[in-house]
Amino acid sequence: MSWLAEPFALDLVQRAALGGGLVAVLCGVVGTWVVVRGMAFLGEALAHGMLPGVAVATIAGLPVLLGAAASAGAMSVVLGLLQRRGRLSYDTSIGLLFVGMLALGVVVISHSGTFATDATAVLFGDVLAISDDDLVVLAVATVVGLVLAAVAHRPLVALALDARVAAVLGLRPTLAQGLLVGLVTLAVVVSYQAVGSLLVVGLLLAPAVAASHWTRRIPTTMALAAVIGVVAVLGGLLLSWYGATAAGSSIALVAIALAVVSWLLRSAVRPRRTTPRRPEHAGQPAV
Repeated sequence: MSWLAEPFALDLVQRAALGGGLVAVLCGVVGTWVVVRGMAFLGEALAHGMLPGVAVATIAGLPVLLGAAASAGAMSVVLGLLQRRGRLSYDTSIGLLFVGMLALGVVVISHSGTFATDATAVLFGDVLAISDDDLVVLAVATVVGLVLAAVAHRPLVALALDARVAAVLGLRPTLAQGLLVGLVTLAVVVSYQAVGSLLVVGLLLAPAVAASHWTRRIPTTMALAAVIGVVAVLGGLLLSWYGATAAGSSIALVAIALAVVSWLLRSAVRPRRTTPRRPEHAGQPAV
């Protein structure tokens, strides 16, 4: 049976494609900085850190996105406090919060006997459940993320080069780092419905990794990563439709596959070049 013979199903897929595309654009921009700054662990921790807020919001009958944002935002704030006042290393702080928030979420879920289905959607995504209201939220979040990334571009580049240089130039590296954590939080929160908290890091990292093999400048990497992310969303939805597979997992799998294919193609092309090509993000990122 064709899609045109099923208008309701087609409408679901169209909304899923549009919503997933918005998520892919935001993740392509933010994910580029995640790759440049080596913040993959933070993205993973924030994805799991949403679980307590989502669980409480679901049980209380509140908007799930509100609970996810509150939980991830609280985790980001506590992370900053631990680093400044607890004298803990960055990865140690993230590790402690990661385990603590995940454990708290499991405790809340285990205390509720009717949360199994909702938990599955949170963990693995339900992109086909995106509504018109969700599209509005995703569009606003994407625009906000793109504007913040554009405004903070110079401070973020300086921070990636050297935090001390950024401080000397008056670019406030601490504020830039906080803004970057906020951008990662925004991307993770708005992406979980599409691919779930367990798979959101795949969409955050894979397109940026795939794009970094072919670009020299950060804005170009962001643009290409956004395109690759959209392709991953569309390819994942097609795989889900014809293969009867989970949509969120299919999107994440296609994104990873595109990163692998990009690496293989780049490896095949690179030996044929007569002059060495400076790695895109090795050491000092290009503006």
